[in-house]
Amino acid sequence: MSKEQPDHHDAELVLKLYDLRRENVMRASRDALNSKFFPQSYEDIKAIAKPDHPLNAAFRQVTSYWEMVFGMAKNSIVNTEYLMESSAEGLLTYAKIVPYLEQFRKDFFPTAFQNAEWIVAHSDRAKYLLKSFENRLKDMAAAAKGN
Repeated sequence: MSKEQPDHHDAELVLKLYDLRRENVMRASRDALNSKFFPQSYEDIKAIAKPDHPLNAAFRQVTSYWEMVFGMAKNSIVNTEYLMESSAEGLLTYAKIVPYLEQFRKDFFPTAFQNAEWIVAHSDRAKYLLKSFENRLKDMAAAAKGN
């Protein structure tokens, strides 16, 4: 259940979350995952989950960050819709995982991405954003196949 209305505490928290996203290692991890990780099969997901994959550390950092952020909404620490006004990027990562999520949970971690899943189920903005990212990723995949 989300907070009913955002207040100045929500604003302070969202600003702090933004600052954390700008930290050097986090920024590098986000950049790497957003620009280099476009899974085309479950094999790509399995590969990045292995410690020896070059993007594994970035994957773990980014996904755990967004799960923490979305968990704040799930646990009524921050208003969900207000959070989603500035936290769409986490859904881009989630959109890359969604087609493989069930198998990923079976193979690696049964509660993986539960907070991202929750936020999409409880936020109209998050539903819209996830759908937008899914469509963008499909278009990118189709364009890549055409080249």
